[in-house]
Amino acid sequence: MPHPDTAEPATALLTETAFAKINIALHVRARRADGYHELDSLFAFAEHGDVLRGVARGDDVIALTIDGPFGAGLDAGEGNLVVRAARALAAWDGGIRGADLHLTKNLPVASGIGGGSADAAAALRLLIRLWDIAPAPDALHDLALALGSDVPACLASATLRVGGRGDQLAPAAIDGLAGAPILLVNPRIPVATGPVFAQWDGQDRGALDASSLKALVARGRNDLEPPAMRLAPMIGDVLAQLRGRAGVRLARMSGSGATCFALFDDDAGRDAAGRALAATHPHWWTMATRIRDL
Repeated sequence: MPHPDTAEPATALLTETAFAKINIALHVRARRADGYHELDSLFAFAEHGDVLRGVARGDDVIALTIDGPFGAGLDAGEGNLVVRAARALAAWDGGIRGADLHLTKNLPVASGIGGGSADAAAALRLLIRLWDIAPAPDALHDLALALGSDVPACLASATLRVGGRGDQLAPAAIDGLAGAPILLVNPRIPVATGPVFAQWDGQDRGALDASSLKALVARGRNDLEPPAMRLAPMIGDVLAQLRGRAGVRLARMSGSGATCFALFDDDAGRDAAGRALAATHPHWWTMATRIRDL
């Protein structure tokens, strides 16, 4: 047995939440020459999401295991964005870095609420703490963007005005949004982002007015709703159900779908809507939460 003064310290287990991303509004402005789309969006984040845990290793092995309601069948190998994020951060650091990571997948896959991007961002936040490293903000932003367009915003997981392909971020203070009760609903239909963007009609319908929550409700939109509904008509059923509930301030699709959300006046209205949907559509996934307040 080693002497107490020379014994290695116990490896710390760290935890990060991969907060669900919500596009309160999403205006598609143009298709760019590089193949990406120019976006103008207001991102907010829920208080809940997937959960990532990790401990450091003494070698350079990155090992990922996955469980949770939506974990079945997910690739835990080199193609997983959590593993890719870990590899990219270790390569940036240039040292021998390894970790045992475990992801509890609570959010539906291919559902318009961050998914793999949020998981990758959570991996970056967790491993920066676990490995005690400090990338400069610009370097970390570039590393995140290389993993995916939504990863830089998910890294911050704060309410943001997002432009470009996801690389232009500005803090957004919207009175009445932080802490607002929200219900997320997904009909358990995966919708791939590429086909939805391919169905967009190419019309620039104008810039986003994010001056207030009232403006976002009245003049905001999600330009991907119509093409997503053509591919998955049940999205329209979800929106109709949400818009018919008492106390709803706004109901809209998030991202490229199929998850939709409703902002409520209070918790009671949100919870009543969740119970009603669970009774009438027990197969649908729902999550009652709040907009994250930072």
